[in-house]
Amino acid sequence: MNELVMNIPTLRFAEFEGEWELKKLGEVVKINQGLQIAISERYLEYVENSYFYITNEFLREKSDKKYFIKNPPKSVLCNKDDILMTRTGNTGMVVTNVEGAFHNNFFKIAYPDYINKDFLYYFLNLQETQNLILKMAGTSTIPDLNHSDFYRIQITFPTLPEQKKIAGFLSAVDEKLQQLKQKKALLEQYKKGVMQQIFNQELRFKDDDGNEYPEWEEKSLGEVYTFNSTNSYSRENLNYEYGLVKNIHYGDIHTKFKTLFDITKEQVPFLNDNINIEKINPNQYLTEGDLVIADASEDYADIGKSIEIININAEKLVAGLHTLHARPNTNTMKIGFGGYLLQTESTRLQIKKIAQGTKVLSISTGRLAEILITIPSIAEQTKIANFLSAIDEKITNITNQITLTEQWKKGLLQKMFV
Repeated sequence: MNELVMNIPTLRFAEFEGEWELKKLGEVVKINQGLQIAISERYLEYVENSYFYITNEFLREKSDKKYFIKNPPKSVLCNKDDILMTRTGNTGMVVTNVEGAFHNNFFKIAYPDYINKDFLYYFLNLQETQNLILKMAGTSTIPDLNHSDFYRIQITFPTLPEQKKIAGFLSAVDEKLQQLKQKKALLEQYKKGVMQQIFNQELRFKDDDGNEYPEWEEKSLGEVYTFNSTNSYSRENLNYEYGLVKNIHYGDIHTKFKTLFDITKEQVPFLNDNINIEKINPNQYLTEGDLVIADASEDYADIGKSIEIININAEKLVAGLHTLHARPNTNTMKIGFGGYLLQTESTRLQIKKIAQGTKVLSISTGRLAEILITIPSIAEQTKIANFLSAIDEKITNITNQITLTEQWKKGLLQKMFV
Protein backbone atom coordinates (compact mmCIF):
# COMPACT_ATOMS: atom_id res chain seq x y z
CA MET A 1 0.00 0.00 0.00
CA ASN A 2 1.38 3.38 -1.02
CA GLU A 3 2.05 5.91 1.73
CA LEU A 4 -0.13 9.00 1.73
CA VAL A 5 1.80 12.01 0.44
CA MET A 6 1.40 14.90 2.88
CA ASN A 7 1.57 18.51 1.70
CA ILE A 8 3.88 19.54 4.53
CA PRO A 9 7.29 21.19 4.03
CA THR A 10 10.51 19.66 5.39
CA LEU A 11 11.48 22.88 7.20
CA ARG A 12 8.78 24.78 9.05
CA PHE A 13 8.31 27.43 11.72
CA ALA A 14 7.32 25.81 15.00
CA GLU A 15 4.05 27.70 15.50
CA PHE A 16 2.46 26.31 12.33
CA GLU A 17 1.01 22.88 11.62
CA GLY A 18 -1.37 21.10 9.26
CA GLU A 19 -1.23 20.40 5.54
CA TRP A 20 -0.80 23.03 2.87
CA GLU A 21 -3.55 23.54 0.30
CA LEU A 22 -2.97 22.29 -3.26
CA LYS A 23 -4.52 24.06 -6.24
CA LYS A 24 -3.79 24.88 -9.86
CA LEU A 25 -2.61 28.43 -10.50
CA GLY A 26 -5.72 28.93 -12.65
CA GLU A 27 -7.82 28.49 -9.51
CA VAL A 28 -5.80 31.08 -7.60
CA VAL A 29 -4.50 33.84 -9.91
CA LYS A 30 -5.51 35.67 -13.07
CA ILE A 31 -3.10 36.82 -15.76
CA ASN A 32 -3.18 39.23 -18.68
CA GLN A 33 -0.64 40.18 -21.32
CA GLY A 34 0.84 43.60 -21.88
CA LEU A 35 0.87 45.93 -24.84
CA GLN A 36 3.26 45.99 -27.78
CA ILE A 37 4.17 49.50 -28.87
CA ALA A 38 6.35 50.20 -31.90
CA ILE A 39 9.74 51.75 -31.17
CA SER A 40 8.77 54.74 -33.27
CA GLU A 41 5.93 55.49 -30.84
CA ARG A 42 8.09 55.29 -27.71
CA TYR A 43 9.72 58.23 -25.93
CA LEU A 44 13.23 58.17 -24.47
CA GLU A 45 12.25 60.49 -21.61
CA TYR A 46 9.12 61.31 -19.65
CA VAL A 47 6.49 63.44 -21.39
CA GLU A 48 3.07 64.52 -20.17
CA ASN A 49 0.60 61.60 -19.70
CA SER A 50 3.31 59.04 -20.35
CA TYR A 51 4.25 55.94 -18.37
CA PHE A 52 7.49 54.05 -17.94
CA TYR A 53 7.38 51.19 -20.47
CA ILE A 54 8.58 47.92 -18.93
CA THR A 55 10.32 45.87 -21.64
CA ASN A 56 12.98 43.15 -21.73
CA GLU A 57 15.53 45.96 -21.92
CA PHE A 58 14.60 46.80 -18.32
CA LEU A 59 15.77 43.32 -17.25
CA ARG A 60 19.24 43.61 -18.78
CA GLU A 61 21.92 44.19 -16.17
CA LYS A 62 23.37 47.71 -16.15
CA SER A 63 21.05 48.81 -18.94
CA ASP A 64 20.36 52.55 -18.78
CA LYS A 65 17.92 52.67 -21.70
CA LYS A 66 14.38 53.72 -20.74
CA TYR A 67 11.19 53.98 -22.77
CA PHE A 68 7.96 55.85 -22.07
CA ILE A 69 4.59 55.52 -23.80
CA LYS A 70 1.54 57.78 -23.78
CA ASN A 71 -2.01 56.94 -22.67
CA PRO A 72 -1.79 53.13 -22.31
CA PRO A 73 -5.00 51.26 -21.33
CA LYS A 74 -5.47 50.56 -17.60
CA SER A 75 -5.24 46.81 -18.21
CA VAL A 76 -1.49 47.06 -18.94
CA LEU A 77 -0.62 49.31 -16.00
CA CYS A 78 1.09 47.87 -12.94
CA ASN A 79 2.18 49.16 -9.56
CA LYS A 80 4.70 47.97 -6.98
CA ASP A 81 2.25 45.46 -5.50
CA ASP A 82 1.86 43.64 -8.82
CA ILE A 83 3.90 40.71 -10.09
CA LEU A 84 5.07 40.51 -13.69
CA MET A 85 6.61 37.49 -15.42
CA THR A 86 8.16 37.21 -18.87
CA ARG A 87 6.15 34.82 -21.01
CA THR A 88 8.36 34.73 -24.12
CA GLY A 89 12.07 34.94 -24.95
CA ASN A 90 13.76 34.80 -21.54
CA THR A 91 10.64 33.10 -20.19
CA GLY A 92 9.99 32.89 -16.46
CA MET A 93 11.80 35.99 -15.19
CA VAL A 94 9.78 37.42 -12.30
CA VAL A 95 9.59 41.17 -11.66
CA THR A 96 7.93 43.15 -8.88
CA ASN A 97 8.19 46.53 -7.14
CA VAL A 98 8.03 48.41 -10.43
CA GLU A 99 5.48 50.90 -11.79
CA GLY A 100 4.49 51.60 -15.38
CA ALA A 101 2.98 49.96 -18.43
CA PHE A 102 4.24 46.50 -19.36
CA HIS A 103 5.16 45.05 -22.76
CA ASN A 104 3.38 42.18 -24.47
CA ASN A 105 6.29 39.89 -23.49
CA PHE A 106 4.98 39.99 -19.89
CA PHE A 107 2.10 38.54 -17.93
CA LYS A 108 0.70 40.51 -15.03
CA ILE A 109 -0.28 38.06 -12.29
CA ALA A 110 -3.22 39.19 -10.15
CA TYR A 111 -3.52 37.30 -6.86
CA PRO A 112 -6.29 37.11 -4.21
CA ASP A 113 -6.20 38.39 -0.62
CA TYR A 114 -5.38 34.95 0.80
CA ILE A 115 -2.07 34.86 -1.13
CA ASN A 116 0.91 36.91 0.04
CA LYS A 117 2.69 38.70 -2.82
CA ASP A 118 6.20 37.84 -1.67
CA PHE A 119 5.26 34.20 -1.04
CA LEU A 120 3.96 33.96 -4.61
CA TYR A 121 7.11 35.71 -5.87
CA TYR A 122 9.34 33.10 -4.19
CA PHE A 123 7.13 30.25 -5.42
CA LEU A 124 7.47 31.43 -9.02
CA ASN A 125 11.24 31.62 -8.58
CA LEU A 126 11.57 28.09 -7.18
CA GLN A 127 13.84 25.96 -9.35
CA GLU A 128 11.06 23.36 -9.75
CA THR A 129 8.60 26.05 -10.88
CA GLN A 130 11.12 27.60 -13.26
CA ASN A 131 11.95 24.21 -14.78
CA LEU A 132 8.24 23.54 -15.38
CA ILE A 133 7.70 26.99 -16.91
CA LEU A 134 10.63 26.52 -19.31
CA LYS A 135 9.41 23.04 -20.24
CA MET A 136 5.94 24.35 -21.02
CA ALA A 137 7.35 27.28 -23.00
CA GLY A 138 8.97 24.84 -25.43
CA THR A 139 12.37 24.59 -27.06
CA SER A 140 11.77 26.70 -30.16
CA THR A 141 14.04 29.61 -31.08
CA ILE A 142 11.76 31.91 -29.07
CA PRO A 143 10.14 29.99 -26.17
CA ASP A 144 6.56 31.09 -25.48
CA LEU A 145 4.38 30.29 -22.45
CA ASN A 146 0.65 30.47 -23.10
CA HIS A 147 -2.12 31.22 -20.62
CA SER A 148 -3.54 27.70 -20.36
CA ASP A 149 -0.16 26.10 -19.64
CA PHE A 150 0.61 28.65 -16.93
CA TYR A 151 -2.76 28.01 -15.31
CA ARG A 152 -2.05 24.24 -15.18
CA ILE A 153 0.94 24.73 -12.84
CA GLN A 154 0.14 23.49 -9.34
CA ILE A 155 0.81 25.62 -6.28
CA THR A 156 0.81 24.44 -2.67
CA PHE A 157 0.36 27.11 -0.03
CA PRO A 158 -0.30 27.43 3.73
CA THR A 159 -2.38 29.95 5.66
CA LEU A 160 -1.70 33.63 5.07
CA PRO A 161 0.17 34.12 8.39
CA GLU A 162 2.58 31.28 7.53
CA GLN A 163 3.04 32.65 4.01
CA LYS A 164 4.00 36.01 5.49
CA LYS A 165 6.43 34.39 7.94
CA ILE A 166 8.17 32.44 5.14
CA ALA A 167 8.28 35.46 2.82
CA GLY A 168 9.61 37.72 5.56
CA PHE A 169 12.40 35.29 6.42
CA LEU A 170 13.45 34.87 2.79
CA SER A 171 13.26 38.64 2.24
CA ALA A 172 15.74 39.07 5.11
CA VAL A 173 18.09 36.60 3.38
CA ASP A 174 17.73 38.55 0.12
CA GLU A 175 18.46 41.79 1.95
CA LYS A 176 21.66 40.26 3.31
CA LEU A 177 22.61 39.14 -0.20
CA GLN A 178 21.95 42.62 -1.55
CA GLN A 179 24.15 44.15 1.15
CA LEU A 180 26.99 41.77 0.29
CA LYS A 181 26.66 42.49 -3.44
CA GLN A 182 26.63 46.22 -2.80
CA LYS A 183 29.71 45.88 -0.59
CA LYS A 184 31.47 43.95 -3.35
CA ALA A 185 30.49 46.54 -5.97
CA LEU A 186 31.81 49.38 -3.80
CA LEU A 187 35.11 47.57 -3.26
CA GLU A 188 35.46 46.93 -6.99
CA GLN A 189 34.72 50.59 -7.67
CA TYR A 190 37.25 51.64 -5.05
CA LYS A 191 39.87 49.32 -6.53
CA LYS A 192 39.28 50.71 -10.02
CA GLY A 193 39.65 54.28 -8.79
CA VAL A 194 42.74 53.66 -6.69
CA MET A 195 44.41 51.71 -9.51
CA GLN A 196 43.89 54.67 -11.81
CA GLN A 197 45.51 56.98 -9.27
CA ILE A 198 48.43 54.62 -8.66
CA PHE A 199 49.27 53.99 -12.30
CA ASN A 200 48.80 57.65 -13.20
CA GLN A 201 51.29 58.31 -10.38
CA GLU A 202 48.83 60.59 -8.63
CA LEU A 203 49.15 58.32 -5.60
CA ARG A 204 52.68 57.31 -4.64
CA PHE A 205 53.94 54.98 -1.91
CA LYS A 206 56.92 55.70 0.34
CA ASP A 207 59.45 53.32 1.85
CA ASP A 208 59.36 52.20 5.48
CA ASP A 209 61.45 55.22 6.48
CA GLY A 210 59.04 57.65 4.82
CA ASN A 211 61.31 58.36 1.85
CA GLU A 212 60.07 58.68 -1.70
CA TYR A 213 60.85 55.92 -4.18
CA PRO A 214 62.75 56.65 -7.44
CA GLU A 215 60.89 57.97 -10.48
CA TRP A 216 59.10 55.43 -12.66
CA GLU A 217 60.85 54.28 -15.83
CA GLU A 218 59.41 53.78 -19.29
CA LYS A 219 60.13 50.39 -20.85
CA SER A 220 58.66 48.15 -23.51
CA LEU A 221 56.91 44.89 -22.58
CA GLY A 222 59.62 43.11 -24.55
CA GLU A 223 62.26 44.51 -22.17
CA VAL A 224 60.60 43.10 -19.06
CA TYR A 225 58.90 39.97 -20.43
CA THR A 226 60.09 37.03 -22.52
CA PHE A 227 57.41 35.49 -24.73
CA ASN A 228 57.26 31.69 -24.97
CA SER A 229 55.18 29.51 -27.29
CA THR A 230 51.95 27.96 -26.04
CA ASN A 231 50.08 24.74 -26.76
CA SER A 232 47.08 24.15 -29.01
CA TYR A 233 45.47 20.98 -27.71
CA SER A 234 41.88 20.65 -28.94
CA ARG A 235 38.91 20.16 -26.61
CA GLU A 236 38.79 16.37 -27.08
CA ASN A 237 42.24 16.20 -25.47
CA LEU A 238 41.02 17.90 -22.29
CA ASN A 239 39.15 16.62 -19.25
CA TYR A 240 38.00 18.13 -15.97
CA GLU A 241 37.90 14.83 -14.10
CA TYR A 242 40.96 14.60 -11.89
CA GLY A 243 42.45 11.11 -11.65
CA LEU A 244 41.40 10.04 -15.13
CA VAL A 245 43.89 12.34 -16.80
CA LYS A 246 47.45 13.59 -16.70
CA ASN A 247 48.33 15.59 -13.60
CA ILE A 248 48.93 18.65 -15.77
CA HIS A 249 46.51 21.55 -16.01
CA TYR A 250 45.73 23.13 -19.35
CA GLY A 251 45.25 26.87 -18.85
CA ASP A 252 42.43 28.13 -21.05
CA ILE A 253 42.41 31.93 -21.01
CA HIS A 254 38.67 31.92 -21.63
CA THR A 255 37.97 29.86 -18.50
CA LYS A 256 38.55 32.54 -15.88
CA PHE A 257 40.02 36.02 -15.86
CA LYS A 258 41.58 36.83 -12.51
CA THR A 259 44.55 38.87 -11.49
CA LEU A 260 45.35 36.46 -8.68
CA PHE A 261 44.84 33.03 -10.17
CA ASP A 262 44.68 30.05 -7.81
CA ILE A 263 45.07 26.82 -9.75
CA THR A 264 42.19 24.49 -8.81
CA LYS A 265 40.67 21.48 -10.48
CA GLU A 266 37.42 23.37 -11.05
CA GLN A 267 38.97 26.27 -12.93
CA VAL A 268 41.10 24.67 -15.60
CA PRO A 269 41.01 21.24 -17.28
CA PHE A 270 43.65 18.52 -17.33
CA LEU A 271 45.39 16.97 -20.33
CA ASN A 272 44.12 13.53 -21.27
CA ASP A 273 46.29 10.43 -21.15
CA ASN A 274 46.67 10.41 -24.93
CA ILE A 275 48.96 13.46 -24.74
CA ASN A 276 52.68 12.72 -24.71
CA ILE A 277 53.82 15.20 -22.05
CA GLU A 278 57.48 14.48 -22.83
CA LYS A 279 57.05 16.62 -25.94
CA ILE A 280 56.21 19.67 -23.86
CA ASN A 281 59.14 22.07 -23.70
CA PRO A 282 60.11 22.72 -20.05
CA ASN A 283 59.94 26.48 -20.74
CA GLN A 284 56.24 26.07 -21.54
CA TYR A 285 55.38 25.09 -17.96
CA LEU A 286 54.02 28.18 -16.23
CA THR A 287 55.66 29.56 -13.13
CA GLU A 288 54.52 32.19 -10.65
CA GLY A 289 54.52 35.66 -12.16
CA ASP A 290 53.93 34.42 -15.72
CA LEU A 291 51.21 36.13 -17.73
CA VAL A 292 48.79 34.24 -19.97
CA ILE A 293 47.33 36.66 -22.50
CA ALA A 294 44.37 36.20 -24.87
CA ASP A 295 45.77 36.66 -28.39
CA ALA A 296 42.54 36.08 -30.35
CA SER A 297 38.96 37.22 -29.84
CA GLU A 298 35.92 38.43 -31.74
CA ASP A 299 35.51 41.28 -29.26
CA TYR A 300 37.79 44.24 -28.58
CA ALA A 301 36.75 44.04 -24.93
CA ASP A 302 38.40 40.61 -24.57
CA ILE A 303 41.48 40.84 -26.77
CA GLY A 304 44.63 41.05 -24.65
CA LYS A 305 42.94 40.18 -21.36
CA SER A 306 45.34 38.38 -19.10
CA ILE A 307 45.84 36.40 -15.93
CA GLU A 308 48.94 36.38 -13.78
CA ILE A 309 49.83 33.00 -12.34
CA ILE A 310 49.92 33.22 -8.54
CA ASN A 311 49.80 30.45 -5.91
CA ILE A 312 50.41 27.62 -8.36
CA ASN A 313 50.63 25.16 -5.45
CA ALA A 314 53.25 22.88 -7.04
CA GLU A 315 50.86 22.02 -9.88
CA LYS A 316 52.11 21.68 -13.44
CA LEU A 317 50.35 24.09 -15.75
CA VAL A 318 50.65 24.91 -19.45
CA ALA A 319 49.01 27.76 -21.36
CA GLY A 320 46.34 26.83 -23.85
CA LEU A 321 44.68 27.64 -27.12
CA HIS A 322 44.58 31.26 -28.38
CA THR A 323 46.97 32.51 -25.71
CA LEU A 324 50.41 34.06 -25.36
CA HIS A 325 52.78 33.19 -22.54
CA ALA A 326 54.92 35.99 -21.07
CA ARG A 327 57.61 35.37 -18.43
CA PRO A 328 58.84 38.35 -16.39
CA ASN A 329 62.41 39.41 -15.84
CA THR A 330 62.34 39.26 -12.04
CA ASN A 331 65.09 41.89 -11.83
CA THR A 332 62.64 44.49 -13.14
CA MET A 333 59.18 42.96 -12.48
CA LYS A 334 57.88 41.88 -9.10
CA ILE A 335 55.68 38.76 -9.04
CA GLY A 336 52.12 39.93 -8.43
CA PHE A 337 52.58 43.35 -10.07
CA GLY A 338 52.36 42.52 -13.78
CA GLY A 339 48.76 41.32 -13.64
CA TYR A 340 47.64 44.71 -12.37
CA LEU A 341 49.81 46.57 -14.89
CA LEU A 342 48.08 44.83 -17.80
CA GLN A 343 44.68 45.74 -16.38
CA THR A 344 45.36 49.47 -16.57
CA GLU A 345 43.41 51.55 -19.04
CA SER A 346 46.52 52.81 -20.85
CA THR A 347 47.95 49.32 -21.38
CA ARG A 348 44.58 47.88 -22.44
CA LEU A 349 44.15 50.73 -24.93
CA GLN A 350 47.56 50.06 -26.50
CA ILE A 351 46.78 46.36 -26.83
CA LYS A 352 43.44 47.07 -28.53
CA LYS A 353 45.21 49.38 -31.00
CA ILE A 354 47.59 46.64 -32.17
CA ALA A 355 44.80 44.08 -32.64
CA GLN A 356 44.35 43.11 -36.29
CA GLY A 357 41.63 41.25 -38.16
CA THR A 358 38.03 41.60 -39.25
CA LYS A 359 35.84 38.82 -37.80
CA VAL A 360 38.53 37.57 -35.41
CA LEU A 361 40.99 39.98 -33.82
CA SER A 362 44.52 38.84 -33.03
CA ILE A 363 47.73 40.20 -31.55
CA SER A 364 51.30 39.03 -32.14
CA THR A 365 54.17 38.73 -29.67
CA GLY A 366 56.25 41.10 -31.84
CA ARG A 367 53.76 43.94 -31.65
CA LEU A 368 52.89 43.19 -28.02
CA ALA A 369 56.58 43.41 -27.08
CA GLU A 370 56.67 47.00 -28.47
CA ILE A 371 53.96 48.27 -26.12
CA LEU A 372 55.31 50.91 -23.74
CA ILE A 373 54.75 50.72 -19.99
CA THR A 374 55.92 52.84 -17.09
CA ILE A 375 57.03 50.92 -14.01
CA PRO A 376 58.34 51.83 -10.56
CA SER A 377 61.20 50.23 -8.64
CA ILE A 378 60.87 46.64 -7.41
CA ALA A 379 60.36 47.94 -3.87
CA GLU A 380 57.44 50.18 -4.88
CA GLN A 381 56.00 47.44 -7.10
CA THR A 382 55.96 45.22 -4.02
CA LYS A 383 54.02 47.81 -2.02
CA ILE A 384 51.55 48.32 -4.87
CA ALA A 385 51.02 44.59 -5.42
CA ASN A 386 50.52 43.95 -1.70
CA PHE A 387 48.06 46.84 -1.41
CA LEU A 388 45.97 45.80 -4.43
CA SER A 389 46.08 42.09 -3.59
CA ALA A 390 44.70 42.90 -0.12
CA ILE A 391 41.72 44.56 -1.82
CA ASP A 392 41.35 41.54 -4.12
CA GLU A 393 41.38 39.25 -1.10
CA LYS A 394 38.52 41.22 0.45
CA ILE A 395 36.58 41.03 -2.84
CA THR A 396 37.18 37.28 -3.01
CA ASN A 397 36.02 36.81 0.59
CA ILE A 398 32.81 38.72 -0.10
CA THR A 399 32.29 36.75 -3.32
CA ASN A 400 32.60 33.53 -1.31
CA GLN A 401 30.09 34.85 1.23
CA ILE A 402 27.67 35.63 -1.59
CA THR A 403 28.08 32.14 -3.04
CA LEU A 404 27.55 30.45 0.33
CA THR A 405 24.50 32.61 1.10
CA GLU A 406 22.99 31.87 -2.31
CA GLN A 407 23.53 28.15 -1.76
CA TRP A 408 21.97 28.40 1.71
CA LYS A 409 18.98 30.25 0.26
CA LYS A 410 18.57 27.61 -2.43
CA GLY A 411 18.49 24.91 0.23
CA LEU A 412 15.95 26.89 2.26
CA LEU A 413 13.67 27.29 -0.74
CA GLN A 414 13.71 23.55 -1.37
CA LYS A 415 12.84 22.76 2.25
CA MET A 416 10.41 25.59 3.09
CA PHE A 417 8.09 24.93 0.13
CA VAL A 418 6.16 21.78 -0.73
